[in-house]
Amino acid sequence: MHGLYLLWWVQEKQVSPAVVAAILAAGDLALVCLELPTGWFADRVGHRASLIVGSAVQVVGMLWCWLGEGVSGLVTASLLVALGDAFRSGADAALLYRTCHALGREDDFQAIEARANAAKLGALVGLTLAGGFIVTTWGYAAGWIAETALSALGLAIACVMVEPPPAVGPEEAHRSDSTAPALSVGITMLILPTGFLVAIASAASFLAQTGGIRDAEALTLLVAAFTVAEAAGSLAAARMPSTGVRGLMTLGGAGAVCFVIALLHASALTAMVLVLAFLTGLAEPMRASAIQRLTADAARARAASLASACDMVFTSIALPLSGLWGRR
Repeated sequence: MHGLYLLWWVQEKQVSPAVVAAILAAGDLALVCLELPTGWFADRVGHRASLIVGSAVQVVGMLWCWLGEGVSGLVTASLLVALGDAFRSGADAALLYRTCHALGREDDFQAIEARANAAKLGALVGLTLAGGFIVTTWGYAAGWIAETALSALGLAIACVMVEPPPAVGPEEAHRSDSTAPALSVGITMLILPTGFLVAIASAASFLAQTGGIRDAEALTLLVAAFTVAEAAGSLAAARMPSTGVRGLMTLGGAGAVCFVIALLHASALTAMVLVLAFLTGLAEPMRASAIQRLTADAARARAASLASACDMVFTSIALPLSGLWGRR
């Protein structure tokens, strides 16, 4: 139902667009606030357990999106979806890294993370198109049934996962309790460049989508092209060597140059957004790998959750600013 839920709430549930926008923004804020507590839960209780809880909450959230009524139903659905996303955020990367460590394949983490991200983005494009077909052919109820079924499949997959042993080396054995810090100067320097890149890519994409395109089909193709470019960046990351702060800052700087070009030359906007999407897809798996290498084992999920929260905070600042720029 990605891309169709707005029509569902506004047209079918008769909730005003302004209220829908405000509640969705509140859901994003709730996700930012929930990232760290749920990351602590994953590190303390188990990454597999956190994925199971998040997937179960996601199923309930999808049902509430479908069956909830009025503003209260939308608020509940938005909060449930945010909670489900928060429980899964960070736990997935931590579980994958621990699994790679247990199998003696730590060096493969970045490539696996990158290919998984590319597959996720490709599936998003396909599922978005499929959702439109299902709703057009059989109605919204069929769309929500399919969405809930996919969420339930995710829950089943989480349940059959295995919690790997801690990936604790001798040098960090003294930090193997749940109080290990998730944030340090090194982690901060890894998080910020990619957070900045994600934010300016989102802002540029917003400008491109609101820059005068009136045809729905053309807009859909444009969004799909951005998603494909990001997936291509992730595929490229699978072949890149591991990097650190310097490499991520280089990608952030390249993104800043593209963003300035997009602002100053409207004719180059679409091309620059494609480049920014590619750079984002390239940077995210590289950052995830660098964070997992640097973080204490007892804080892996929290560190990954902090990165996700930073991305959302930066984006929430950049999007209104891009809206103001677009009005010019």
